[in-house]
Amino acid sequence: MSFSLLYQFPTWLQRLYRGVVWRKDASSKVVYITFDDGPIPECTPQVLDILSRYSVKATFFMVAENAERYPDLVDRVRTEGHTVGNHTYHHMRGHQSCTQDYVADALHGEKVLQTKLFRPPHGRMRYSQKKAMLDAGYTIYLWDVLTHDYNACYSVEKMLSVVQDYTRNGSIIVLHDSLKSKDRMLKLLPLMIEWLQSEGYKLEKL
Repeated sequence: MSFSLLYQFPTWLQRLYRGVVWRKDASSKVVYITFDDGPIPECTPQVLDILSRYSVKATFFMVAENAERYPDLVDRVRTEGHTVGNHTYHHMRGHQSCTQDYVADALHGEKVLQTKLFRPPHGRMRYSQKKAMLDAGYTIYLWDVLTHDYNACYSVEKMLSVVQDYTRNGSIIVLHDSLKSKDRMLKLLPLMIEWLQSEGYKLEKL
């Protein structure tokens, strides 16, 4: 068994980030597939095709700079019934940025994306940044299953086993709508959906 810290944040760390949503209602057999970093034409349309094939709705935490560049993809995501979230305008790293600049970048992203759902890039932000975003009315979503689709050392089989080992009621699963993850993620996604559905999970958007 691999160390769970690689795939799932421990409870003590979640307590440090109070007010952030790591996992949804544990009483219902529902999970939430989320995508970070898009939209991009090399990947997002294929993701949407797969989701449509399985009648699954998901949540896309978009880099607003990409969304401005590819508005047709944003429109398609929304038209097909998925949720759009904010992943900052420039994919800004919170732990390397001052709070004022970070929040300004996120607010710039909101103007483009028109959403109060937020996920910090890399899942990292300073306490002051978290507080400022919550005070501004955002719902901050992290995750409780990390697939490592961005890691070239992980095979599709290994990533699928992570999903199988760590998914539970209310899990929020993170994938990446990016060139770096594209090949592995597009192979994993249908296998993951088929397994989740075979286990009786409903797949919903945030």
